Amino acid sequence: MTPGTRPPIDNRKDGRIDVVVHFGFAVLMVASGVRYVMRHSPADNLWTVALAAAVCVLYAATAVLARRGRSQKQWLPWMVALLAAWSALVVVAPSFAWCSFAIFFLSRSAFRGWPAYVAGGATAAATAVGLFRMSEWTDVAMLLGPLAAGALLTLIYDKIERDAALQRRLLAEVSRTQEQLAASERAAGVAAERGRVSREIHDTVTQGLASSLLMLEAAQRSWPQPSSLDELSKATGLLRRNLADTRSLVHELSAPGLETGPLAEALEHAARQYVPSVTVHVTGDPGRVPPEVRHALLRVTQSAAANIGLHAQAEHASVTLGYLPGAVTLDVFDDGRGFDPSAVPSPSEAGGYGLRAMRQRIEQLGGLLSVESTPGEGTIVAAQLPLPPASNQPYAAAKGTP
Repeated sequence: MTPGTRPPIDNRKDGRIDVVVHFGFAVLMVASGVRYVMRHSPADNLWTVALAAAVCVLYAATAVLARRGRSQKQWLPWMVALLAAWSALVVVAPSFAWCSFAIFFLSRSAFRGWPAYVAGGATAAATAVGLFRMSEWTDVAMLLGPLAAGALLTLIYDKIERDAALQRRLLAEVSRTQEQLAASERAAGVAAERGRVSREIHDTVTQGLASSLLMLEAAQRSWPQPSSLDELSKATGLLRRNLADTRSLVHELSAPGLETGPLAEALEHAARQYVPSVTVHVTGDPGRVPPEVRHALLRVTQSAAANIGLHAQAEHASVTLGYLPGAVTLDVFDDGRGFDPSAVPSPSEAGGYGLRAMRQRIEQLGGLLSVESTPGEGTIVAAQLPLPPASNQPYAAAKGTP
C-alpha cells in the first residue's frame, strides 16, 4: 500500500457507521433544503438550492473515493471543492449548519495528519460564521459553539483513532506470536517424530540386525561344524522377524499383538527374539493397559532383551510384568557380566542409543525408568508407568466376564 493511501473499508461495523453518517447527511440536507425554500423567496431559492445540489454531488464523489480507499492526493481536489462549496452554502444559508457533523467526519476520514485538522477546522469555522451571521452578528454563543464542538469532536476522534491503531498493533502482535508459536510447535512436532522414529528403528531394525550379525559371525567361526547350521537357522528366523518388524514400522509403526491379546504373551514373544530362554512372570491382577503404554513396554522389553543377547553373556534372564493400583511395572533381569551405568558412552554412529531411547519412551508417558547394574553381577532394567483410573479393574472384569 502506498503512503497516504487509506485501506479500503472491510469491517462491517465501520461500513454501517459510514452508512449512518451518509444517510444522516442526506436526511439533514433534504430537511434543511425544505426549511430554506419555505422561508425564502424563489429568487433566493434558485442559487441556494443549486449550491446545495453541488455540495451533495461533491459529497457523494468524496464518499465513493473514501469507500474505495483511494490515496490522499486523489481525495484532495474533491475535498477542497466540497469544503469550499459547503462553506459558501452554510454562510449564505445557515439552515444547512446541521449537516456540518457529516462533513466533519467525512473530512477526517479523507485525510491524515495536519490536512485532517485543517479540514475539520474549516468546517467548524464556516459553521460558526454562518450561525453568527444568522444571529445578526450579536450572539457570541453561535460563534463559539461550533468552534468548541469542533475541538471536542477532534479530541474524541483522535482518541478513537489512537485506540484503534493500538488495537491493530496488538492484533498484529498476537497474530505474529501465534504464527511463531505454530512454527515452534511444528518444529517440536518434527523433532518429536524424528525421535520417535529413531527409537522405533533402534528397538526393531537395529537390534534385530545386530543380533543376526552376531549369529552369522558365530556360524562363520564354527563352519563347517553342525552347530553352524543351527546358528544360520536362528539368524534366518531373526532376519525374517526383523523384516516383519520393518514392514510394521512402515505401516504406522504398529507391532504384532500390541493392540489385542495378553500383554505378557506379547512381551514374551518380543524378548525371545533375542533371548530364547527368557522367562516371563506376571504379578498382581492383570488389567487393561492403554495402547501407548503397551507399546512402550514392548519396545523397552525388546531393547533390554537385545542388549542381553548382544552384551550380557547371561545364563538366565527374566521379564516380570507387575500390575499395581494405578500403575504397571516392568523388570528385565539378567545374571550376565553387568556394566557401570555411569560409564555408558554417549550415543554415536557406533551405538549407545538403547538406554536413552528406553528412558525417553517411559518419561514421555509420565513414568520412571531405572537401570541397576554392577560389573560381574548382572543387570536390572526397571520401568513403572501410570495407568488411567479405567485401567485399574482386572482384565476379566474389564471384558465383562464374571
